[in-house]
Amino acid sequence: MKLGIGIGWRPEIADAVEALPGIDWVEAVAENLCADHLPASLERLRERGVTVVPHGVSLGLGGADRPDPGRLADLAARAALLGTPLVTEHIAFVRAGGARTASPALEAGHLLPVPRTWAALDVLCENVRIAQDSLPVPLALENIAALIRWPDEELTEGQFLAELVERTGVRLLIDVANLHTNRVNRDEDPARALDELPVEAIAYVHVAGGVEKDGVWHDTHAHPVTEPVLDVLAELRSRISPPGVLLERDDDFPPIAELAGELDAIRATLDAGRVRPVNRKASPRTESPAGPRRREEPVNTDAVRDRVAVAQTSLLSALVAGTPVPEGFDHHRLGIQSRALAAKRADVVAKVAPELPEILGQAYRGAFLAYAKARPMPAGYRRDALDFAEQLLIAGRPGDDAARRRLTHWWQDRAAPRPPRRTTRLARAARSVLAGR
Repeated sequence: MKLGIGIGWRPEIADAVEALPGIDWVEAVAENLCADHLPASLERLRERGVTVVPHGVSLGLGGADRPDPGRLADLAARAALLGTPLVTEHIAFVRAGGARTASPALEAGHLLPVPRTWAALDVLCENVRIAQDSLPVPLALENIAALIRWPDEELTEGQFLAELVERTGVRLLIDVANLHTNRVNRDEDPARALDELPVEAIAYVHVAGGVEKDGVWHDTHAHPVTEPVLDVLAELRSRISPPGVLLERDDDFPPIAELAGELDAIRATLDAGRVRPVNRKASPRTESPAGPRRREEPVNTDAVRDRVAVAQTSLLSALVAGTPVPEGFDHHRLGIQSRALAAKRADVVAKVAPELPEILGQAYRGAFLAYAKARPMPAGYRRDALDFAEQLLIAGRPGDDAARRRLTHWWQDRAAPRPPRRTTRLARAARSVLAGR
């Protein structure tokens, strides 16, 4: 399957994506699409013959629990609606806690790395098989960027991916920006990872920008693509001509000319490369640092899941609820990750509920970060926005009477079993205007 050159479709740059020359396909975040109809921009692109691939972010296939049937059904529905040749997700966990650990359910609001251990691999492989059986098209999985490293890992990234492909037949979505991120943050060699993983299983490639701060690389998707990332793309190109390469941009969207320039740089990197012969017999893909795997007994996946659940819940609780850092983790790196999760949470809530920063003004971010420090996110971002507003109102905030009334009405409109009638909303708006005079 040849995809070509693509770009991540986002509503903020929909017009630019349609106008960019040489776009063969686009990728859209699956959870941002309705199950029964598409945005007009995506419909127009499909009418032009542009392939649209749904990219999931919430399955959490690396988590201890089996994939949620409802989430799988939603992803399958979007695949059917788009007529896509494949769907993609991540090798990550995004939630923890719950029944397996007899603890509150926690949402990360972010993709977190799974430990590269045989136990975690057993769980991931079973989850992947469940997902494959539920989807109408092939599945490809993406390697993620990581700020933190699990202690006592047994496999390298390339070995982990190779084992996953061998056991499940899943395709790979290789993000070269994430390989660069792991080089900076985890001292891992992208070339070694590419040598160890089965490049023939690659469905397509992601390229994205980021920024380095105090020796830590942040995979922001909000900065230009850097030369080191293009260097990793060139490394991959020397091993295979990838079926597709896609530019990701999720925030701080530049003018269309800058997007076109980044796409040109990607094309130039691919055009300059040439696949060199690789001696696969010399590849150490089947070896772990401790030697080849030997398993004689069948795996009790539920017992393994319970152990993975405890480990992932301990880590996520330390990141979002301030519980003690689990043994073996870098305290400094966990602090960076914790602050990054809170900052992302504040940014996303501001997007899904833009009225909140409008009502609170410059006080929004500080107030939200203080709230997030004491209250983990148990559900999605919309629920988080409501809970944040409720906590402010309980505390008698904001101090300005007019702002507090606006926040009260905003919360009531969204928390009530039924939304208020139009006349009620108009009356409230009028009272707010009069109160502000």
